[in-house]
Amino acid sequence: MSDFQGMEELLQDFLMEATDLLSSVDNKLVDLEKMPNDNGLLNDIFRGFHTIKGGAGFLNATELVTLCHLTENLFDRLRNGELTLTSEIMDAIMDATGAVRHMFDALGRGVLPDPAPPELLALLKQALAGELTQKTDTAAASTAVTVAAEPDWSGLLQSVTKVPNAVPVAASKQADAPHPGMPPPVALNQPPEQIIQHAVGRRPSDKPGYQGPPTSRREGEKTRDNTIRVDTSRLDQVLNLSGEIGLTKNRLNALRNDILNGNTETDTMAALDQAVGQLDLLVSDLQSAVMKTRMQPIGRLFQKYPRIARDLARGLGKDVELVLVGEETEIDKTMIEDLSDPIIHLIRNAVDHGVEPPADRTANGKPTKSEVRLEASQQGDHIVIVVSDDGRGMNPEKLKAKALEKGLITDEEANAMDERQSFNLIFLPGFSTVEVASDVSGRGVGMDVVKTNIQKLSGSIEIKSVMGKGTSFVISLPLTLAILPVLLVELGDQPFAVPLSMVREILPIDINLVQEVGGNAIMVVRGEVLPLLPLTSLLGWSAERVPEYGVLMQATDSAFILAIDGFAGREDAVIKSLEGFRPKGVAGVTTLSNGQIVLILDMKELLSGLGENRGVPRSSFITEAAAA
Repeated sequence: MSDFQGMEELLQDFLMEATDLLSSVDNKLVDLEKMPNDNGLLNDIFRGFHTIKGGAGFLNATELVTLCHLTENLFDRLRNGELTLTSEIMDAIMDATGAVRHMFDALGRGVLPDPAPPELLALLKQALAGELTQKTDTAAASTAVTVAAEPDWSGLLQSVTKVPNAVPVAASKQADAPHPGMPPPVALNQPPEQIIQHAVGRRPSDKPGYQGPPTSRREGEKTRDNTIRVDTSRLDQVLNLSGEIGLTKNRLNALRNDILNGNTETDTMAALDQAVGQLDLLVSDLQSAVMKTRMQPIGRLFQKYPRIARDLARGLGKDVELVLVGEETEIDKTMIEDLSDPIIHLIRNAVDHGVEPPADRTANGKPTKSEVRLEASQQGDHIVIVVSDDGRGMNPEKLKAKALEKGLITDEEANAMDERQSFNLIFLPGFSTVEVASDVSGRGVGMDVVKTNIQKLSGSIEIKSVMGKGTSFVISLPLTLAILPVLLVELGDQPFAVPLSMVREILPIDINLVQEVGGNAIMVVRGEVLPLLPLTSLLGWSAERVPEYGVLMQATDSAFILAIDGFAGREDAVIKSLEGFRPKGVAGVTTLSNGQIVLILDMKELLSGLGENRGVPRSSFITEAAAA
């Protein structure tokens, strides 16, 4: 039974606000590590812990109050100049934020949190007493992770500190044993959500005496956050537009009654036309305003990454600064959670593979501190997210050689690849350039998942890299998934919708210009050889006429011409999913202005049905033409 019966709404409000506040504290701690004498940061972090402590006290979460009180007192002494911030104190504080987040997990399940690990409480008390200037052997054994020749990521929660008397993980089995009250080691080839959890706080199952997950559905399930914070000005706009639409509806009803009573004079019809036009404008404005309520600043996603990047870099012995740009850029709320995994993969790759160790950077004339940038911006009807580094860059020849070695491509394919296609090899399942796999990377998992997850969001990912200068991963996403700009194409009298983002141009098809290469029908457009794919073949329909038009479409890594009978223009489709029944190659349905229901095609899924060949014989075109 929940410890917070009758207080669920208050508890959820506290967790929402306190989680955001703790993420802000985490980021400020990363900044404080660079500027330990910044009184503004010290005051902000002090107030953060004080605010969390106050809310926890109101909820009678005594153990959380105790932990926050100790940390708050520590910052009070730091900001008053009674203590000097050292790396040992910073490590204890970082562990405290992880423990606080773990306690939030317990509160989210409706139970009071257990006490913080006694080792952590002892460290905080030592810091308060001014005795944490140098860690003892006992403290080092319980809180430090030593970076051996091959980086070890066990106990990522613990602050990574080089301690003279610590035993390298590779040299002692004892390092693999979990410390009292601490989680067992975790390898970074685990799913990103587990990496994040270990970086910012332990799971409840890691605590001694944990009896398994709660039995109730509400407590036991990990569900998506379906709540949205909306600026009241946007809600006011929706309310005002709703009121205007109500007035226009009343006006239309009055005009309808006039017309039904035989009043069809010019003035009446002009008033009707004006009212319909006003309603059209108001509905468009309302649709836009409602869509904006779904938009959230991407900074709420970005705010957890500085702490993650900091812990990853320290574990590898690198000096990395994560720079956030464009945090105010707004993105559809439904995308934020789905972007978390791909971005953590890209940041991990940048820190592990992208940037060089300090000694190598110095030898190459670069600053010791490397920079990883996470940027977001809106470009037209798309959101562009860039993860870039100033590291060693990517060697396309080395990538091709490694893919050949692993049997992922043939010699012919390698010789035909340009630089962009060579970079895209890293998205192949099983691809890795690391000779010896470690806990951090080298098993060929991760980047293929990144690409798959981005494509699920109807987005694309592109790689730009310069040897010795760095690498950038550019993610392009639609502004929203609720409304999709589409091109209406026709087979006979049946319309279909294809995503407009894939359309490059529309061109006529001359059957005499259809050629054959490798047994597949192709057309040459301005020197570019493109496969010609009849939509009838993709859908498994029989052709009733010769296709008259082709839609030149750009998929993620290839272009092709979709042969169709005609097209009916462009529309902004409101996507409706097919619950319980989804035919292959159909992303959803939409309703046109005339009330007709149209299928929205999933072109990626239709193309996947063609296999590796991705083409149809020219003979099928000739047969269709002859039959017509």
